Amino acid sequence: MAAKSRKKHKNQTSGIVISMGYKTKIRGFYLLIMLFGFSGVLKAAPEIQIEAVITGLDNPVAITHAGDGSGRLFITQLSGQILIFDGNQILPEPFLDIGSLVSAGSERGLFSVSFHPEYTNNGFLFVNYTDINGDTVVARYSVSAEPNVVDTDSASILLTVPQPFANHNGGQLQFGPDGFLYIGMGDGGSGGDPSNNAQTPGNLLGKILRIDVDGGIPYSVPADNPF
Repeated sequence: MAAKSRKKHKNQTSGIVISMGYKTKIRGFYLLIMLFGFSGVLKAAPEIQIEAVITGLDNPVAITHAGDGSGRLFITQLSGQILIFDGNQILPEPFLDIGSLVSAGSERGLFSVSFHPEYTNNGFLFVNYTDINGDTVVARYSVSAEPNVVDTDSASILLTVPQPFANHNGGQLQFGPDGFLYIGMGDGGSGGDPSNNAQTPGNLLGKILRIDVDGGIPYSVPADNPF
């Protein structure tokens, strides 16, 4: 008598081929895994308590530190101010107030601040906001002789990007471990990116930009940028 062929079955979840004769064992194995996996989930969750530390802010959108060991937190408000929390209270005078330069409201405003990696030596900080025309501006400022106040006369605009609509502006600034400044740009707004800005390599909208703020005036483009 010809030997009966054993049918093969491919388990779609694991991607391995198993014999039909072992299906019951495999299923039992999966059941054990599920039971052991859920045993950790069924443990009582730790109690979490929320305590209000700061109140009375006006549309806060970002919080960061200067990396200077001072323990200060810098809170960005959409309306154009950066406030300092010293660990006990919000200082009465803003670290920076550029409300007169900012078009604020809805998805426009002052979005973020990022401190230069050598801030303790050069006092440079960078901000991203939409100006009174609604366009994106990335600017550099310097701290004044008073460490809790920025010198507003030190403003230097690095980059201006026209925004076709009022929404989808992006706004995040962050220095990477490579020392370059990364700029998050929205796709320009409306809905569904009607102009395909994000899909057009030569358009700065809908991209993460990377610039070298120390390599030129106002900046240089790193040689290993992919585009």
